[in-house]
Amino acid sequence: MLVRNLDSLHLLLCSRIHMLQPLSLPFLVCPLLELCRRHQTILGWIKPFSAIPLQKPKWISNTILIITNPLLLTLESCNSMSELKQIQAQMTRTGLITHTFPVSRVLSFCALSVSGDINHAHTIFSQIGEPNIYIWNTMIRGYCKAKSPDSGFLLFRRMVREQVDMDSRTFVFVLKACEQFQRVTQGEELHCLIYKLGCDGDLLIRNGLIHLYVKHVCLGSARLLFEAYLVRDVVSWTTIINGYAQNNLPEEALKLFNLMLLSGAAPNEVTMIVVLSVCSQAGDLSLGKSIHRYIEKKNVDHSLNLMNALMDMYVKCGCLTSAKEIFDRMEVRDVFSWTTMINGYAKDGNLEFARKLFDEMPERNIISWNAMIAGYSQKSQPEKALELFREMEKAHVVPIESTLVCVLSACGQSGSLDLGQWFHYYYVDQKRVKLSVILANAFIDMYAKCGNIDAAVEVFIIMAEKDLVSWNSMIVGYAVHGYAEQALRLFDQMRSKEIVPDDITFVGVLSACSHGGLVIQGKEFFGNMRRVYGIEPKAEHYACMIDLLGRVGLLEEANKLITRMPMEPDEAAWGALLNACRMHGNVELGKFAADKLLQLDPKDSGIYALLANMYASRRRWDDVRMVRSMMRDRGIKKNPGNSLIEVDGKVHEFLVADKSHPQSEEIYNILDEILLLLKSEGYVPNTSQLMGLLEVSDAVFSAA
Repeated sequence: MLVRNLDSLHLLLCSRIHMLQPLSLPFLVCPLLELCRRHQTILGWIKPFSAIPLQKPKWISNTILIITNPLLLTLESCNSMSELKQIQAQMTRTGLITHTFPVSRVLSFCALSVSGDINHAHTIFSQIGEPNIYIWNTMIRGYCKAKSPDSGFLLFRRMVREQVDMDSRTFVFVLKACEQFQRVTQGEELHCLIYKLGCDGDLLIRNGLIHLYVKHVCLGSARLLFEAYLVRDVVSWTTIINGYAQNNLPEEALKLFNLMLLSGAAPNEVTMIVVLSVCSQAGDLSLGKSIHRYIEKKNVDHSLNLMNALMDMYVKCGCLTSAKEIFDRMEVRDVFSWTTMINGYAKDGNLEFARKLFDEMPERNIISWNAMIAGYSQKSQPEKALELFREMEKAHVVPIESTLVCVLSACGQSGSLDLGQWFHYYYVDQKRVKLSVILANAFIDMYAKCGNIDAAVEVFIIMAEKDLVSWNSMIVGYAVHGYAEQALRLFDQMRSKEIVPDDITFVGVLSACSHGGLVIQGKEFFGNMRRVYGIEPKAEHYACMIDLLGRVGLLEEANKLITRMPMEPDEAAWGALLNACRMHGNVELGKFAADKLLQLDPKDSGIYALLANMYASRRRWDDVRMVRSMMRDRGIKKNPGNSLIEVDGKVHEFLVADKSHPQSEEIYNILDEILLLLKSEGYVPNTSQLMGLLEVSDAVFSAA
């Protein structure tokens, strides 16, 4: 009767097996096994349950395991600690947990699974009487995965004390733990032990040692170890090449790659990805193309990672056409594929197409959002950058440091001080992000550009660590706001801390001298650039000096300097001279500077306006009309002047004579009231100057 009932239950289970959840199987099958054992019933019909196909989780190694026990089969598909503990309870009840292989599978899940628990693994390990080498190795791997290298290294020391027979994997896993230490000391100790035990000839261990030294930027030790043995495999070559690539030594990396090819070793997919990254660093498109041809010739596996690396190389080498061809041919794309193309088009200035790709992306991550926000910010479209950031917040994507740096740059460009201050309060003051050096520098730059130099100073003062960018940002900020003495005092403090200035530092210093009219100091700094600091002055430094000399009226000296420049003067140099001529009424030299500027950029309406303004200041109305005629003949239109103001976190932009704002009537009424108040206080406008400006305005706008 019992057997007949069991057979009926067997048929029922077999007919419904496809409907059962994997976790439910042990709780159905195991009691049946126990029942059959007690009643000595044939168990053959249980076999179908041991053949249920289960998806292989990531924590299971590549080793092929033939498992027939239904409870262990269920364990292989476990994906949470709650499930694991239920299975472990069943294993404990049946006594299965006392056997080495079953307990090793439980330990492996706890130590290596994404949803595992290394503390639970430690508890299980401490209850195993005689762990085998697989169990020891699994615990060390688990500690590495959990970022607890100290625990892994201590466990290895215990293995040494207890004279546990180790295999090559033991040393590889301990070397992985040593890579997580800040210093290479523990790795060197392990290297000595490996040498004493005579294990240094094992290729697997030697590759692990090379990787350790590369990770700790000990390229000399890695290279010595690499060259000490003639037997090398593709991992040996790839590891040492990658070491030089990661430390910005592309030439040495490529030499090693050539040696690898001469040795007869066949590069694999990972090798080619590393070499392509070297081509990207060097910006060598021809070399990148030759590597691409080699990949095609040798039929290297066209994996997604390799195709992404090829595409990234073409983007970084400025060949978007080839990158797009690869992108279009890819049957499978991931977030990196899309982001690479978006980043490439954004940096190339094609923001419209970059945004099209961004909108078409099936899935986005924070890097994708960053690429598009940075594209708008770097191409002087701050409003779109801030608008996209708001969309990102609505999508509940959490910004990272680089996101905030791009957004703060956009705030600085648009003058959005309120928004920048909100970022400071919400993210820094509320401890949502750490105020790193990079982020603090971004806040200094934003506050300085938005006119709040005091807030920039506060951020600079509280910085525990400052780099050269920090000092430069603050010096330039002071200079732009006309605080020449503070800028130069800060430069002295910077030198006292033995921080070596660069060319950007001197742009700030010379700009400060220019705004402060400090001619003697400016000349001294300019001379010291080459003489003391070994910095060759660039075009922007000459422009600062020309501006300095021109502001104080030394126009002839400024003109001599511009003729002695070792490079062709740019718009900034001639523009500084033209502005100085306008200020001091030197019409002839100003006309000469304007002609040079128009040769460089004949479409710049600002040059015509400045020239006309200079003529008007000297009441040379015929020349003003000549400028007007020149603009008309050349089809030049004056870009209308505009101004920005931020109210309640929203930036409002106004053009000349603009009445498009919904509150324009109210705004103009208030302006009229202000003018009446000024007149009631005795204000009398300079009508002669006003007439000149009106004439210039009429000339320019009639040409438009």
